[in-house]
Amino acid sequence: MTELTKTLELKLVEPTAHKRRKLRETREAYQQALHDAFDADCTTQTEANDIVVEYDLSGYAKNALKQYVPQLTTTYNADELHDDHPVRFTNEGLRLDHKPENAIEWYIKIPHHEDYHLWMPAQPNPEQRDWLEALHAGDAEIGESRLFEREGTWYLHVTATRDVKDGSEVSADERTPIGVDIGEASLVTVCHRDDHGSPTAPELWADEGKTVRRLRKTYFTATRRLQTRGSERIADSIGDDLWNQIDDVFHRVTREVAEYAESVGNPVLVLEDLTHIRESMDYGEYMNRRLHGWGFAKLHAQIRYKAVESGIPVKTVNPRNTSKECHACGEVGYRPKQATFTCTNDACWVSEYQADVNGAINIADRYLSGESRSREHENDDDSAEDGARLTAPQDSHADADTQQETRGTYAS
Repeated sequence: MTELTKTLELKLVEPTAHKRRKLRETREAYQQALHDAFDADCTTQTEANDIVVEYDLSGYAKNALKQYVPQLTTTYNADELHDDHPVRFTNEGLRLDHKPENAIEWYIKIPHHEDYHLWMPAQPNPEQRDWLEALHAGDAEIGESRLFEREGTWYLHVTATRDVKDGSEVSADERTPIGVDIGEASLVTVCHRDDHGSPTAPELWADEGKTVRRLRKTYFTATRRLQTRGSERIADSIGDDLWNQIDDVFHRVTREVAEYAESVGNPVLVLEDLTHIRESMDYGEYMNRRLHGWGFAKLHAQIRYKAVESGIPVKTVNPRNTSKECHACGEVGYRPKQATFTCTNDACWVSEYQADVNGAINIADRYLSGESRSREHENDDDSAEDGARLTAPQDSHADADTQQETRGTYAS
């Protein structure tokens, strides 16, 4: 069995004027509490609690804030906040009800404040019906949820976790590890070794990397100019459209990664462990911000759940030096250009090699060396990426089967 986490999308159906007003009250109080705690540079839950406790919010929203603000100030090193964050609730705050005899079958209880809650009819993503039924039956675990409004329509995204049967009972030693390298030049690169140990069938999504870089540059340029002119709403609208385009690229690429894995006998996808990636990001303020905003966590989450749903296991390994070592001899080399790896070992047959493919093979080899492990980090979808737009483009939308932030991120 493999544990799979997905973000479920619920559209709130035509709230009454009273309920709409209450939703906006919750959002406004949450935004104010979030900004005040962030401006106070709260780095611990205790510090955040001292500020948010005074606001007219449910305890579920306050508890979510206490966890979220220290992440923004420490893990993500955010400089400032976007004006419109989704309202977060911890998992205890929601209740789901199913009335199959009604025209609208699903209802969700959303906390407002104190002991006051709002029961709302909700329209789910039809492709996620089995997940909702599993939640309702207690066969899946509910996680954090996010409430937001887009163009006058309210949405709720709910994180759910359930066990999924592995597609094959093949032992680990019999599997073919496929290394997955995520970067800026090639958005994703995959490769594995054949029966003779030679790297084979590499696939690179380099054009998609160019597309995402172009969209991100457009986002920064356009929003900076519009914000300077005071056109915040237009900037937000343009930003939403550009991030939707990036999400589309992410979805297509991660789906194709899963399809690549399905074409290999007894595959296991091997990803770099996100915790180690974040810990090793020490390349100076500019590069740190760029890498934090690149969408590592979002791409990882999408590859993971799409693979697991196809019965393909996913493992993670320490990424240390996977981009620096030669896959043939293990010597530490260098990259004279972004896409080129040069081995410094004169005795090695490798002189120059495609850098991303070299990295992907090294990642796959970490699995063969016995270093791999199942994911142990629960907060793998980078909570800042799902609705938390920072000064760096922290991929504001959820993991997306989830086109999910239905929109509404690395996630995420």
